[in-house]
Amino acid sequence: ALPVDRESRGLGLPDAARARYAALPPQARDRRLLEAFSEGVNARITGLTAREIPLEYHLLDRRPAPWEPVDSYYLLARMGWTLAYSDLEDTRARAAALVGDAAADALYPRESPIQEPIQPNGAGAPRFDLPPLPPPGLPSVTRAATPPPLLAAARRRPDGLEADAIGSNNWAVAPIRSADGNALLAGDPHLELTLPSIWYEAHLVVPDSLDVYGVTIPGATGIVIGFTRALAWTFTNAEADVLDRYAEVVDAPDAPTRYRVDGAWRPLRVVTEEYRDRRGALLRADTLRYTHRGPLLRAADGWQSLRWTVLEAGGEQGIFGRAARAADARAWLDSMAGYRAPAQNMLVADRGGSIAIRSTGHFPLRPGDRGDLVLPGDTSASDWTGEWSAGEMPQAIAPAQGYLASANQQPVDPRADPRYLGANWYSPWRALRINALLRADSAVTPDAMRRYQTDPGSAAADLFVPALLAAAARNPGRDSVALAARLLEEWDRRYTRDNTRAILYETVLRELGDRLWDELEPSRARGELPSPGYAVVLGLLRDSTSAWWDDRRTATVVEQRDHIIADALAAALHEVSDRYGNPEGDGWRWDRVRHARINHLLYLPALSAPGIPVQGGQSTLSPTSGSGSFGASWRMVVELGPQVRAWGTYPGGQSGNPASARYDDRIRQWSEGQLDTLLVPATVDQVPGSGARIRFDVMGND
Repeated sequence: ALPVDRESRGLGLPDAARARYAALPPQARDRRLLEAFSEGVNARITGLTAREIPLEYHLLDRRPAPWEPVDSYYLLARMGWTLAYSDLEDTRARAAALVGDAAADALYPRESPIQEPIQPNGAGAPRFDLPPLPPPGLPSVTRAATPPPLLAAARRRPDGLEADAIGSNNWAVAPIRSADGNALLAGDPHLELTLPSIWYEAHLVVPDSLDVYGVTIPGATGIVIGFTRALAWTFTNAEADVLDRYAEVVDAPDAPTRYRVDGAWRPLRVVTEEYRDRRGALLRADTLRYTHRGPLLRAADGWQSLRWTVLEAGGEQGIFGRAARAADARAWLDSMAGYRAPAQNMLVADRGGSIAIRSTGHFPLRPGDRGDLVLPGDTSASDWTGEWSAGEMPQAIAPAQGYLASANQQPVDPRADPRYLGANWYSPWRALRINALLRADSAVTPDAMRRYQTDPGSAAADLFVPALLAAAARNPGRDSVALAARLLEEWDRRYTRDNTRAILYETVLRELGDRLWDELEPSRARGELPSPGYAVVLGLLRDSTSAWWDDRRTATVVEQRDHIIADALAAALHEVSDRYGNPEGDGWRWDRVRHARINHLLYLPALSAPGIPVQGGQSTLSPTSGSGSFGASWRMVVELGPQVRAWGTYPGGQSGNPASARYDDRIRQWSEGQLDTLLVPATVDQVPGSGARIRFDVMGND
């Protein structure tokens, strides 16, 4: 565990958490909330008998440590690392070092080539901006192409599939487009799947003050995603660029004490972090250094500092409790306006029929309006100049189209606001699909909202399969290519469990990428450089003679588009047939070749849930990663009628005890796309069950 601990401290996460807690005034509401929460947790820990201590502590020969108020800030910092860490600087620098600046900017573009933004642009259909890609150029000598080792270690990509494979969804429907005239809301945040789950359900009631139901995270002080009797809300990750790196000039290459800005030396803040074993013996001591921007990290070619909104976020601890007291959607957005990190697309709907969304967080204003480059640190002209105001953030309230949706796509059309918010956005296949479903249904029901969450349709396949078939038709005479094309033509482009062709399609895409992006090797093969998004590939499909189609590893042949696609079809057919047998047999069934895998937190196989069949693929609304360990961590549908009704589930159970029937009892329901009715009693007497009444005081002692 020492490397993980060193990484978190080296990135400044615990330091920032401690500073944020220390900055709370003694009587501040958030401090009192954290102290009360901590007292309740410790009352429970103190009262644990040996039998009640969770199994994992016995296996590790540990007892739960006393909870401290600052620990909730550690949790928030770690969630920021999960949701708001980006490596755009490395991606662009490594690509430019291989193919030049112009090509790098086109392969990992600032603006999404397909526009279906979160903030409606009035187009009523997606817009395809697919300009020709400039050819590979001479390598660029790009500043700081090598990241600090600590940042390289933090790179996190699910194995086996493109980054397009993962992500979250949410959408809302206004009364004018719902079957019963009530606003509807759905959400399914996608995270790493674990047992016990990251989420657990809770219903919090304070008479005449609070009545909120939803899911929370161990260590969080309130409901994170959920609903009240007036409104409901959910989130997707904004995917904005909120991390910048600066190449600093220091006074000593090995042990700097100062750094230079605008010709003057400034002292570094130096912190010693000690790591001790359970007996208190020192394991290691790290010297950490900070500039005014953030942590100073050593790289192969010097020192870089990190400025990251996660290290500067404000008082998010009590914000969810305050928002849960809002009377309507607009008031809820107002209460969340102070939220800063990790940036989220916040969707809300209320019983009055309002639906609204805002991409909320600390979005920096940068000199040069670009954040995907390592900036010179020796000038204050590189520093952020401010941040987007709440009114400037991508948002919509009561849109004329009658629905809203986010799926990690670019939040705002650059024609509406060209300012830099990020780059290399996820290809918006999920956004295209959910918007198409919502446009086509003018009488949406709660059950339709549920079905959409595991809808097997693929906007990507609808565009790519015809292009693959057309290329095959232009290559007559190759039996393997013709057979692969015939098999693909039989597919309805839906990732249903029983389909037998999706595995061929996905293998074709992988083989295509291996042939198409030879200019990016070996960085791509080593995982140092992600493949360009499939939206970029879609643009190349329109340019049959682009230099990118030529495989430079074949020195005597200049390949073009149809040749490369034909080779990919033939290779994919050979691979899938070798691995899964005859294409007419059951070996190609999707539920036999692709599964979800829910790992126990200690990766103990006996306590994990492998081999779970799922509906959906990498470009569908229920995407799966190559390892199967990422997916919908919570699914929820809420109908905001006269009586709020809600349904939900997650891949786990309400108990963390593997011997309990409630440890994993929802997994089958989750894998089948079903939801539980969420019971929200208004009084204790309405609680279903044996009729036993249990009352807890604020310390949890009763």
